[in-house]
Amino acid sequence: MRTQVFDIETIPAPESAYEALAEQYELKRAKGQAVPATVDEYIASSGLMGEFGRIVCLAYALDDEQTEVLWGDETEILTEFWKLAKDVKRFVGHNVFDFDFPFVYKRSRILGVKPTQQLSFARYRNLPIYDTMREWSLWGRDSVSLHTLARAFDLPTSKDAMDGSEVAGYFAAGKIEEICTYCKKDVDLTRKVYRKMTFGETYF
Repeated sequence: MRTQVFDIETIPAPESAYEALAEQYELKRAKGQAVPATVDEYIASSGLMGEFGRIVCLAYALDDEQTEVLWGDETEILTEFWKLAKDVKRFVGHNVFDFDFPFVYKRSRILGVKPTQQLSFARYRNLPIYDTMREWSLWGRDSVSLHTLARAFDLPTSKDAMDGSEVAGYFAAGKIEEICTYCKKDVDLTRKVYRKMTFGETYF
């Protein structure tokens, strides 16, 4: 039974989706929903939307094996992820319950990549998904950053060179290697935090 720690980095929608995003922006604004001041800002925030944003890289670590990074074509990233996930019994990540996994499922459906597992998203449990953010707060309302947990456990932070808010800028500048390195560091740190939180457990 295998454990996989993983993390994704996402970027805003491509130009081909701008029309749909502009339409969505106007509908939300007409309904009085909270939106950024301009449509350009809304488009820039689409990296958080599984409907239009894209996965630029995915880092993962199986059990005690070294961390690997998938990057390049998004369809290929998702295909390889689900291939690796086929025999995994516990998926570990920080905020994966509310962000990473929903994003992965949405992009998989849009790109026609069939998941090898249909995971339960029932709350208040840590199998098959162990979310370090949710487990830390015991499924309360508090949200804690991975950086904060690193500091609490006296671990080196993964946010030393860049953070998630800078990924789009790095991608635009062609700095893919730096993004992959950052994603890998997040996985390495999440695995260390997971082991601290489970009192030394290395795999399920």
